[in-house]
Amino acid sequence: MAVTAVKPLLRFAPSPTGPLHLGGLRTALFNHAFARKTGGRWILRIEDTDATRTVPHSVEGIQHGLSWAGLDYDFGPGRNGPHGPYFQSERLDLYHHYARKLLDNGHAYRCFCNPDRLAQTRERLARAGLNSTYDKHCLSLSSEEVARRVHASEKNVDSMLPARAEPEPDLIFGTLRDAHASLPTDPVLLKSDLFPTYHLASVVDDHEMGITHVLRGEEWLASLPLHLDLYAALSLTPPKFAHLPLLLNPDGSKMSKRKGDVQVLDYMRRGWEPDAVLNWLALAGWGTHTESSSSQGDQVSRTVKAPDSTTVMSLSEIIDNFKLDALTHRRTTLDSVKLEYLNKHHLVRARSTESGLRAQAVRGQGYVRDAFPNTTPIPVEYIEKVIFALQGRLVTLMDLPTAAPYFFVTPSWDDAEAHVMLDGISIADYQAAIRGTAESLGSTSSWDVQTVGDALHAENRAAGIKSARFMTALRHATSGVKNGPTVAEIMDVLGKQRTIARLKEADNSCHAWFTS
Repeated sequence: MAVTAVKPLLRFAPSPTGPLHLGGLRTALFNHAFARKTGGRWILRIEDTDATRTVPHSVEGIQHGLSWAGLDYDFGPGRNGPHGPYFQSERLDLYHHYARKLLDNGHAYRCFCNPDRLAQTRERLARAGLNSTYDKHCLSLSSEEVARRVHASEKNVDSMLPARAEPEPDLIFGTLRDAHASLPTDPVLLKSDLFPTYHLASVVDDHEMGITHVLRGEEWLASLPLHLDLYAALSLTPPKFAHLPLLLNPDGSKMSKRKGDVQVLDYMRRGWEPDAVLNWLALAGWGTHTESSSSQGDQVSRTVKAPDSTTVMSLSEIIDNFKLDALTHRRTTLDSVKLEYLNKHHLVRARSTESGLRAQAVRGQGYVRDAFPNTTPIPVEYIEKVIFALQGRLVTLMDLPTAAPYFFVTPSWDDAEAHVMLDGISIADYQAAIRGTAESLGSTSSWDVQTVGDALHAENRAAGIKSARFMTALRHATSGVKNGPTVAEIMDVLGKQRTIARLKEADNSCHAWFTS
């Protein structure tokens, strides 16, 4: 009888201690990608057992960030399933049950030492040059003494005795050497407030929920031996573990909530494309991997190179190309310049379809309205033309009002940049260029980039002005800035009426510019 393969089940388990950050988003992304690639599912589990660190509305913020990124979890808060409840604070009975099992089978004991004694013990052992962090004072208590103290409601914690499980290789970091050396002596599993520590809660939940693969941050790698010991002490089969290497700030320091630009909410507010941010995070730490195939009965292996660090990929492409064994254990610095490149190209990709361009225009319309609240409402169709003219120049859609304000309001001809543009141009050439162009364009029957461009070149030849001066004069009159789309493209977007009106306004005002 054939054995049905168990489909992978993963979990993203953040603590509600603040906004979702980039490291958390990357962990969620890799859980999502692995689950979707393998036909599995993933859970959002909230690890809220430390009430002192819980920040109100963090869960909603985490959900909002995941939704923005398009990382839809299968089960979790708001998406009930067979694995709930999905808040650890609602699962306390489970942790108490497993803590009792450890006490009963001799793999844990009750410790009644108060915080002062524990601190003094740690200091004494450290001064003696010992690696131990506790002297096992309460391990020698008789069962009668323990029962008496428990009956007297003395505060106590459940501490674990080492089980020394066989080390399981991490799917990214491999087998750890001296795995237990950094662990505290007899670590606490159940605190005096009857809430579990992370170690007990995560092991119990991963088992009870049927988690097959744990993808989590490298900061938990040092705890892996303890977690494997817990599985062994409880006679449970552990899941496969893969620890994701840390993301670093540009200065090489560890990225954290308290340092650097790491909150996903900041990237949302600044208009970054979700696919670009995911693309950026996915490429951080993506290395080479080996693929095997069969050829005429022989196994053939080949090394597949890592994607270039600026390879543009949508979420679906990340999933299609995702390989857990391609993740490197090296820590990675996030380069904001690469994000700018990726975001620019994701915008270009998205606007390649009519619906994609329209969606960008609708979003851009809001940014323009916020930047210029006193202007007449600007149609979406006009925003589409602006975006098309600026393609390749926009890093984010939020840049739309600042990248080319002249498309929405009269140019700032009094700005320093506008004054510099007039260097080397005489008022006679300036007026000849804009007057002749206004007259020439007024007689055109059609209006598009080609028609306007042809009219400009014809007028330039007729005026006998050097091309650079002629076009600079027109660019100054229509935009007031030296860089941007071609003059013909600017005029095409502005339209015939507004272009001619702007040329006439510049003609009426130019005496002051040349005499000041």
